Amino acid sequence: MKKVLGALLLGATIVSAFIAYSMYTNHSAKQTAAIEQKQAAKKAEKKTEKKKKPVLKVEDLTYQLKDSRTGQVMKEFKPVHYKDKDIYDQEIKQLASELAKGIDTPMQNIKMDANGSLTGGSKQIILKEAELVKNLQNLNTKQLDVKVPIYETPPNVTAASAQGIADVSLASYSTRFRPSDTSRNRNVQLSAEAINNVVLGPGDSFSYNQTVGERTAERGYQPAPEIINKQLVMGIGGGICQTSSTLFNAIDGAGLQVTARSHHSKHVGYVPAGRDATVSWGGPDFKFTNNKDYPVIIKAYANVNTGVLTVDVRTSQRSI
Repeated sequence: MKKVLGALLLGATIVSAFIAYSMYTNHSAKQTAAIEQKQAAKKAEKKTEKKKKPVLKVEDLTYQLKDSRTGQVMKEFKPVHYKDKDIYDQEIKQLASELAKGIDTPMQNIKMDANGSLTGGSKQIILKEAELVKNLQNLNTKQLDVKVPIYETPPNVTAASAQGIADVSLASYSTRFRPSDTSRNRNVQLSAEAINNVVLGPGDSFSYNQTVGERTAERGYQPAPEIINKQLVMGIGGGICQTSSTLFNAIDGAGLQVTARSHHSKHVGYVPAGRDATVSWGGPDFKFTNNKDYPVIIKAYANVNTGVLTVDVRTSQRSI
């Protein structure tokens, strides 16, 4: 009997344990299923959010073009044609050109006065258009500031480096004009005075139009014949191209680097063919750079009595 009761008790225990285990397993399975359902629901919700969230595009954003020197905003720019390379490249090149027109400033060269002291001069300011175009071609959605690359270069001359700068002639060139042509001669004289005693340090650039300035009656320039479209016509400042052409031949003889030069539309008599340098305010300019590792000075003399214009490029004895 005891054995029977023990067997019944053991069986009851096993059944109870099985029922308990089954209930636990079912409960755990339900919990696991519930957790998995919640996780699936969250994943689905995130996918939906991702689908709803708009994707940022360069052409939809507004960028701030900032001065590289100061960080100030120069212009706001929306690249609406960013995906159309040809149109966009044309657009940003035009933008860079327009910005440069308001920024670019030629160097105002230093001069030497009668006492040998250096006077005047101002830095060259240039917006590097190609660099700005490259920056605008590489826009992204994370950086909305665009650097506008502007560089400043002051004249590279000091009182110490200019000591004895007129001691030695590197090259000299002379041209002739008629002493009787008083109006034209006055223009030659004024332009020669404007370039006289200009000092260029190593790397300094020179612009004839910038240095001589606008040729107007208020500044003393006279009506005289000048060449336009192969014709001789009267114009204020006629004759100043003789000064620029004489200057070209002098600096070329001295080995300085010519960076901009244009020819007249017809031959001029004061220099050999192909050795002229025509200039016009708002038009062609004559430019060069001192590519030497020492400063030079330009000396210009217009003798209205003898009809001789001379330009001499000089430097110090120790420099050569």
